Amino acid sequence: MDFNEFYHQALKIKNLPLPGEESHHKMSPLMRVQWLKSNDIKKRNPKQAAVMALFYPDAKQSTNMLLILRKAYEGVHSNQIGFPGGKVEDGDANLKETALRETFEEVGVPPESVEVIKELSELYIPPSNFMVRPFLGFYTKPSPFIIQQSEVEALVEVNLYDFLDKKNRIEETLSTSYAKSINVPAYKLNGYTVWGATAMMLSEIQQLLEEVL
Repeated sequence: MDFNEFYHQALKIKNLPLPGEESHHKMSPLMRVQWLKSNDIKKRNPKQAAVMALFYPDAKQSTNMLLILRKAYEGVHSNQIGFPGGKVEDGDANLKETALRETFEEVGVPPESVEVIKELSELYIPPSNFMVRPFLGFYTKPSPFIIQQSEVEALVEVNLYDFLDKKNRIEETLSTSYAKSINVPAYKLNGYTVWGATAMMLSEIQQLLEEVL
């Protein structure tokens, strides 16, 4: 889809209610849903983080969405696909500022170049005990991305049509933090299997976009 057309249509998302858990559960294993119902998240005092779902035009003015492949490291999110973002730091005024700062640090997008149009539903990530707040933003006049070599292995630039194509919603047998070899809903995007929290956030974004495009 041409980015200018996408931009004007997607702005309508501002006025839509958030689908929230309903959309998250579409891409969540049943065991995770049951685990959340039986645990008091507030008692775990989760750390706070924020991420940015960034939409922008490519060289042909087609609409893309940016994901990243994280570096392999000693941690629960090693070598996974996700959005640019990270944990709150002391100097951050709010979660939106966290998302913008982290996006600048990880992929070189200046905060003033991002038009944030929607704060999305927060999502708890049990393995790392993070409560993550996603934001949806437009990068209307992009310059080349600059990867933070210490944290980002590669950019994953997903065409809007591929993201919205229901054929790219799959199930795979994976091992998670709470179960071995279970069927997990996922997206197949640019050859990568995108699952877990990122897939749940994508599900909410997809549902919002389907209402306006």
